Amino acid sequence: MGMSDQARKITAFLYEIGLLKRFKRTGWSTVGVPLPESVADHSYRVSVMASVLAAMEGADCQRAGFLALWHDSQETRTTDIPHLTKRYVTAVGNAAVTADQVAPLPPAVAEMIKSAVAEFEGGETLEARCARDADKLECLFQAREYQDQGHANVQDWIASSLAGLTTASAKQIAEEALAQNTLDWLLAAKRQPR
Repeated sequence: MGMSDQARKITAFLYEIGLLKRFKRTGWSTVGVPLPESVADHSYRVSVMASVLAAMEGADCQRAGFLALWHDSQETRTTDIPHLTKRYVTAVGNAAVTADQVAPLPPAVAEMIKSAVAEFEGGETLEARCARDADKLECLFQAREYQDQGHANVQDWIASSLAGLTTASAKQIAEEALAQNTLDWLLAAKRQPR
């Protein structure tokens, strides 16, 4: 594959990934959230949370954040399929979608993405467990933020997020997230001396 051909295919893939900025997390519409966050919004905070959890758990922060970065990249092709819909529709696994997405890419790029998705999906490494916990934890945080904005029917998201956590650090952060007001950080920041 020539350099211009590589650049063309990589550029097309990067345009595809840009869809995640526009695709909304659809499950929230069932509880009346009119403008839910995008898949990219979710993935960004999952990556940050995965890095933080990895630091707390003694894992590789960069690897955990990297795995989280790719965890929903398949949704450029599948969109965000709500949990209820998954009861009625059989979706192809993320590894298969990723393989199709990256097939045109140079082998080194394709392998880098496929291995990240496979590690995340496998959930066997501590970094993958931190990234997977971050995915659940971010959903819990988002539910709490929507709750504070007046959306009352988010308790199922909170409960399922809590049930899916595996690391001690994620469980500890979740407990604090439920106790804290989502804007407590702002009040504390205003009181900090300069």
